[in-house]
Amino acid sequence: MNKRAVLRSIAAAAAFCFAGIAQAQTTPIKYFKDAKLDVTVDAGNGSGGAVTRVASGAYDIGFADLAALMEFHANNPDAPNKPVAIMMVYNSTPASVMALKKSGIKTPADLNGKKLGAPVFDAGRRAFPIFQKANSVGAVTWVAMDPPLRETMLARGDVDAITGFTFTSLLNLEARGVKADDVVVIPYATHGVKLYGNVVIATPKILKENPQAVKAFLSAFTKGVRDVVAKPEAAIADVKARDGIINTELETRRLKLAIDTAINSPDARSEGFGQINPGRLSLMASQVSDAFATKTRVNPDAVWNGSFLPSKAELDAVLPKK
Repeated sequence: MNKRAVLRSIAAAAAFCFAGIAQAQTTPIKYFKDAKLDVTVDAGNGSGGAVTRVASGAYDIGFADLAALMEFHANNPDAPNKPVAIMMVYNSTPASVMALKKSGIKTPADLNGKKLGAPVFDAGRRAFPIFQKANSVGAVTWVAMDPPLRETMLARGDVDAITGFTFTSLLNLEARGVKADDVVVIPYATHGVKLYGNVVIATPKILKENPQAVKAFLSAFTKGVRDVVAKPEAAIADVKARDGIINTELETRRLKLAIDTAINSPDARSEGFGQINPGRLSLMASQVSDAFATKTRVNPDAVWNGSFLPSKAELDAVLPKK
């Protein structure tokens, strides 16, 4: 059995953290073999691309932002192979607004009339109307750029603030000579935006034709995430052994920040790793329909299927008790 999976990274370069989860000695590639699954992991090109590639049938399983999956469903209601979310990984969206302290921006209200920068497909930019409404933010001006230029443009003052995943942009700013203490971070998750983040998605075809393989995949993946959450340094060390050019200290910090802000969040501990709250899912579906101006309304029941998840005991073992 050869099951291909495309995983969008949880770091800036498309392989470090989730490739760490998928390839490291203490992480899922070992568990996939134990489960008698032959899994090939390819780097993705963003959530929209991951959804499209799984929908095309080129991949069985992927890793993508839930909002991107919802948008695909609502804009392609007649598509025959719409992917379905089968496991929640980023229980809280990692999106935030970031600005330099010298800009004077301290709160959402300070963004009124400001110039914000982000790639047009950035998850934080796409969801900004939800953040804007939740915090009564007035009009802003957007500047588009390629992803590698986002933090550079903020550092040199071309924009007043940016949107992005905290664990990506904050450390990218540091790499450009900006001290973390000089950055204001306004997380969506703590400012009225209860969006879910990235999920494991799968094709309806594999869910129907090989449900046992899907269950085995999620069980192995869960064990890997558990080990990465427990020992992030070990996961990055294993990635380093396979990719000697990575900055171990930087990527360890990035992984820990991702775990703390998106994976092991208060909501994740409340709802349980991998799982969702139906009411929260319905609210997100409505918000995405409005903010993304989709062709049809998002049906929350059509985008989520939790029946392939591992046992509650397996899921509960992922996140340490606090």
